[in-house]
Amino acid sequence: MIVSSPSGAGKTTLTRRLITEFRPQLEFSVSYTTRAMRPGELNGRDYYFVTPEKFQAMVQAHEFAEYANVFGNRYGSAQDQIDHALDAGHDIIFDVDWQGAQELSKRWPQDSLKIFILPPDMTTLEARLRSRATDSAEVIERRIRKAKDELGHYPEYQHLIVNDELEHAYAALRATYLTRRYGSVDRADISHPLTELAAKVSDLTAAIAHARSLLA
Repeated sequence: MIVSSPSGAGKTTLTRRLITEFRPQLEFSVSYTTRAMRPGELNGRDYYFVTPEKFQAMVQAHEFAEYANVFGNRYGSAQDQIDHALDAGHDIIFDVDWQGAQELSKRWPQDSLKIFILPPDMTTLEARLRSRATDSAEVIERRIRKAKDELGHYPEYQHLIVNDELEHAYAALRATYLTRRYGSVDRADISHPLTELAAKVSDLTAAIAHARSLLA
């Protein structure tokens, strides 16, 4: 599973909730990054925080399945984590930007399930970013400016989910995962009240129309 969105659209909240429900069947790919650790983050849980020199050494050793530069920092998904999960028969979920999504889907075109999370509107997205106490004002402004560029990559994804209400968005993400893994939510034989909400989430046609409106 490859989940992307502009910063502030809620992909991290949604992916972590899915992992909590379905671990160990579903594993999180913990990215390596050169950015500074934020308050409340833990090394090895949220990211592996490394120096630029260490990151470059890993690049040169071909240790990444994908890596990219995002807002002046480098991020990468380690190949050995992916191999370990797949060897165990587990699924793995990536919380990455569109650059990482492109590289991963090139490597595993048949196995990649690409999902893009859309914000309800640009005003809400900007408010979420400004409410963060973990980024500098400069970084927040850059994220706001880049949001539309990131949204422009939505056609590269198989599924679009509008995160206008968290429970509905999670229901859609959950149903998408279960349907891909088992062929249907029913066949998964995993009871959960949120599956009933999945039908209430906008269909792909409506989501595409919403994405276009965000870019207008």
